[in-house]
Amino acid sequence: MTTVELEARVASAGDAVGAAPVAVGTAGSECAGAKSAGAKSAGAKSAGASDAGAAARRRPGRPRDEDMDGQIVAATLEIIDAGEDVTVSRVVARSGVSRAALYRRWPSLTTLIAAALDVGRTIPPEYPDGVDLREALFDGFGLGDTGVALSVAASGYAEERFRQRIRLVMSDRALQKAYWQSHVSRRRVPLLNALRAGISRGELRADLDVEACFDAIAGTAYYQIVVRGDRMDDPAVAARLRAAVETIWRGMVA
Repeated sequence: MTTVELEARVASAGDAVGAAPVAVGTAGSECAGAKSAGAKSAGAKSAGASDAGAAARRRPGRPRDEDMDGQIVAATLEIIDAGEDVTVSRVVARSGVSRAALYRRWPSLTTLIAAALDVGRTIPPEYPDGVDLREALFDGFGLGDTGVALSVAASGYAEERFRQRIRLVMSDRALQKAYWQSHVSRRRVPLLNALRAGISRGELRADLDVEACFDAIAGTAYYQIVVRGDRMDDPAVAARLRAAVETIWRGMVA
């Protein structure tokens, strides 16, 4: 999907690192094989195996359990959808993982909540060279032939969850910034790159501020939801957004 925040579609659920070191080899099996080839060879191989074992024991971290990552994120999202505050105790209780496992994977609740909020959304691919930029703008904001409501529903990112996201980020500036940096800003890149290419080709004004254009269109959509209190499945809202994009587009072309 592409929305305005509505801007696109899922990010990945993992922001984390593993923790405890783990040894992946021992010197014993090397020594056993070496003895059959002679004492000198055994000594050399034993020493080499000891070095290898020590290096293995020093190797930082261990592979992440992706299933456990998914459990934690899913539990966090359930808490958000229920309208409850996300706390460590609630995540632990709902996910069934230990506090130690949670802290190893998510150093802060802020990064965990940001990842959970992005479940069901994706980063759109780069636009091909020569794409119709006007159509790209409409499609990029879910305003193509299928309309906004269908693009939202197709992504599995319900409007209710979108409103919950607004509520959370507006009450926590740190979360707002973290979510912007780790997820939202990345979804803008393909469309921004397409607009920059349009400037290079002479299709768009040379002095065009592509970031400002994107914000102007995205702001129009947010206004419908946050200020007017409208729903994105209202055909009148989609028509109003299309008219806004058309107006902005006329100011963008060379």
